[in-house]
Amino acid sequence: MDRRNIMSGRSMHSILVGLFCLAIASAICCSSVGSSYFIRRCLESERHALLQFKQDLVDDSNALASWENMKDCCKWRGIACNNQTGHVTTLDFSFSYDPYLNSTEVPLRGEMSPSLLELRYLSYLDLSYNDFGGMIIPKFIGSLSQLKELKLADANFSGPVPPQLGNLSNLHTLDLSWNELVSSESIEWLSHLSSLRYLNMSDVDLSKVVNWPQSLSKLTSLIELQLLVCRLPDVNLRSLSFINSSTSLQVLDLSSNSLNSSVFHWIANVSNNFVNIQLSSNLLKGPIPDVFTSMLSLVALDLSYNQLEGGIPEGFQNLCSLESLTLLSNSLSENIIDSIKTLSCAENTLETLNLRENQFWGSLPNLKRFSKLRELDLSSNQLNGSLPESVGQLSSLEQLFLSENSLTGVITESHFLNLSRLQMLSLSDNRFSINLSSDWNPPFQLSGALDMSGYKLGPAFPKWILTQTNLTRLYLSNAGLSGLLPNKFWDLCSGLVYLNLSMNQIHGKVPNLSTTSLFRVDLSSNLLSGAVPSIPRRLSRLDLSKNLFSGPPSSLCTTLTLPPSNLYALDLSENLLSGELPNCWIQFQNLEQLNLGRNKLSGMIPSSLGSIQGIAVLRLNRNNFSGELPSLENCTSLVMVDLGDNNLSGKIPTWIGQSLIDLTILHLRSNEFNGSIPSSLCGLAAIHVLDLSHNNISGGLPHCFNNISVLAINSLYSTFIMELVWKGIEIEFGKNLLGMRSIDISSNYLIGEIPQSIESMTELISLNLSRNYLTGKLPENFGNMKMLESLDLSRNQISGKIPASFSRLNFLGVLDVSHNHLSGRIPLSTQLQSFNASAYMANLGLCGPPLTQICPGDGTAQDDGITRGSDTDNKEHDTDGLISLGFFISTALGFVTGFWVVCGSLLLKSSRRYAYFKFLDDSRDWVYVKTAAHRAKMERRLQRWMVMSFWHGV
Repeated sequence: MDRRNIMSGRSMHSILVGLFCLAIASAICCSSVGSSYFIRRCLESERHALLQFKQDLVDDSNALASWENMKDCCKWRGIACNNQTGHVTTLDFSFSYDPYLNSTEVPLRGEMSPSLLELRYLSYLDLSYNDFGGMIIPKFIGSLSQLKELKLADANFSGPVPPQLGNLSNLHTLDLSWNELVSSESIEWLSHLSSLRYLNMSDVDLSKVVNWPQSLSKLTSLIELQLLVCRLPDVNLRSLSFINSSTSLQVLDLSSNSLNSSVFHWIANVSNNFVNIQLSSNLLKGPIPDVFTSMLSLVALDLSYNQLEGGIPEGFQNLCSLESLTLLSNSLSENIIDSIKTLSCAENTLETLNLRENQFWGSLPNLKRFSKLRELDLSSNQLNGSLPESVGQLSSLEQLFLSENSLTGVITESHFLNLSRLQMLSLSDNRFSINLSSDWNPPFQLSGALDMSGYKLGPAFPKWILTQTNLTRLYLSNAGLSGLLPNKFWDLCSGLVYLNLSMNQIHGKVPNLSTTSLFRVDLSSNLLSGAVPSIPRRLSRLDLSKNLFSGPPSSLCTTLTLPPSNLYALDLSENLLSGELPNCWIQFQNLEQLNLGRNKLSGMIPSSLGSIQGIAVLRLNRNNFSGELPSLENCTSLVMVDLGDNNLSGKIPTWIGQSLIDLTILHLRSNEFNGSIPSSLCGLAAIHVLDLSHNNISGGLPHCFNNISVLAINSLYSTFIMELVWKGIEIEFGKNLLGMRSIDISSNYLIGEIPQSIESMTELISLNLSRNYLTGKLPENFGNMKMLESLDLSRNQISGKIPASFSRLNFLGVLDVSHNHLSGRIPLSTQLQSFNASAYMANLGLCGPPLTQICPGDGTAQDDGITRGSDTDNKEHDTDGLISLGFFISTALGFVTGFWVVCGSLLLKSSRRYAYFKFLDDSRDWVYVKTAAHRAKMERRLQRWMVMSFWHGV
């Protein structure tokens, strides 16, 4: 009993001790929690510094609203604090924008306040993708000594990089990329950042940093280096001997720097532990060097967009860790079988093989052993043969691009048998035939692009495509589709971003698309009808040209979902649209290309078109617009204005030459413009197509043509198709519009002389001033326009002689100076005499070839009738090889010598005289016999024919 009591007492004692310890532990825990909760609140001084920092920012979308609603700054958006001390350690204001989301949030603007210096424990600062209005990166950032990560990417900074950033000795991440106005003449300050592991200065101008390889080689801890688009100078090979190899650098990106092949030598010296090398868009030439063959740990290599030749080096057989090889857009040429064989060691690792836009040739080998291949792009090469069915066994394949080759054979379901992970497929522009059953159920669900343009998939829309509900891009141009699209197709559009069904025979109406995610739409060259459909606000490009859309365009503004702020290009040309154009274009501030040509639109051109300041191409040609041209003087980006074939009237505005200084094409033909040509048009220094023909323009030609003598060309819109009258025929110009330099002011009421200044337009290819009332003489140095291929001055009242300088127009293919008052001899040249006489007709005073009119005095030395002009022209005439005193002397000497060589020998030697006359007699007899025989033969044939005719008649 006592023993039980003792045991019970001990148990009670143990319980009490346990409860006491538990109580102490609870108290300590509560005290710790309370203490921690108290300290976590941000310090008042740092809170005040943050509010001061916010005052210098412009928060248009109220992204920092939490800064006003919460007292504890540690809970503010973008702020993080140390849990124990409460000090602010993180400031993250990076802005991210997704163009596919209709977000109203915009980047912060303003300036950086030095109040950030109060945040002495700040270790992370990210202000990327905001807008600091071109301010210089503040020097005070170099005093934030605790910073470990500094990110100021794409934040609209400018000026030099402050070398004070070299004081941030704890920094391991520095990102100053994509601030295109930031530069640095020296990067020696980087050598003080001994802990730096990640450096990105892409798009920072380093063009003056000649010693960049030496400076970067001092960063012994650097693991990743990004210097894209930095305009880096080429590597100085002499300096490489002073560079010690660093084994830390693993990732290197020097893309888009125009570096030559000397960079390979630096790469070989700077590290022996590379994992990823990106050298695309440089000026690398010659074969791929062997420097990469010793990099056994290399995982990814990108040498795209260079000028490399040859094939893939045999040493690549050592790269057994290679996962990605991208060589697109070079001049590599090799049998594709040999290329694939070179990569055999990486058959268990290779995931990406991109050889696009090269000259690889031959038939595709069996690729089955590359079991991990995820992306295969062999587009735009010279591959032939059929596609092996073994492609269908690449079960890891996600992207397959084979477009623009010469591959043949039949594509069947076997080619996709095990491609369950396939996301993107492009087979366009080959010679395949497609044989997929109508009820085929693909093993894949594409989530990217499908491009099968150019194959006969129709006439009905393929059902298997309707099963691909996750598609974002669909290209079925020229696919033989016709008839109505199934209703289920328009459901598919709800997730599409790009849609191209152009060049088919699809008809029917297009439903409301405003609720879709479409970003670009091309339905051109079909038979679609009805009203222009409603479109989403985010749409960037819309091409509905060459269809049957009809009705008044009054619904245009509403159908474009007010306001369509993202619309960049709108093409509704060659439809049946009618009525007046609505005056709502102020909503289209992002519009750069507008083509409404070849419709039946009428009324006045709306004045709101003049509010689209960024518009570059305006085409309203071949409609029925009337009235005066509204002011477009604020549209200073205009490159092409095509208003031809309308009923526009009034004077040609002076602001065209004063404000539209980048104008390349001005096409106002076939309207009712009147008045004189404003001299301000001479301010169009970039013009290369000027067409004012078929109007009611009067007055004289401007005397300032020398101001536009360059006739420059803007290649930005070289892909546009435009109709121009060329050599008397209306022709569509596409890419060859780049080379056109033309002036056409024909069929007007111009008077006066052709100004001398026209001689300075030495690059002009076509000039048409026909059907006017021009008078006076042609400029003497007209031949300075040596590039002329077409010249029409017909049906004017031009008088005088054709200048001798015309003989220098060696490229003329079309010439018409008919129906004028020209006189004198037509100058001699290969070109001028090659034209038909009609080119010179109805000039009563003109003579000489190709006219039959003989010039007065031809054949005499008295008056040869040659058009001589000035003394300078006479000299040019002589140097051109025309008749001179030396010519006559040479002719006389030649005649005398030839006469006495032949006739003298006959007179002095009788044997030769006898032989000569005997030869003449024999020749005469031979000709007589042959003639008599032929005559008898023909008489016999005639008699036989008469007999046969008689019997057939009977």
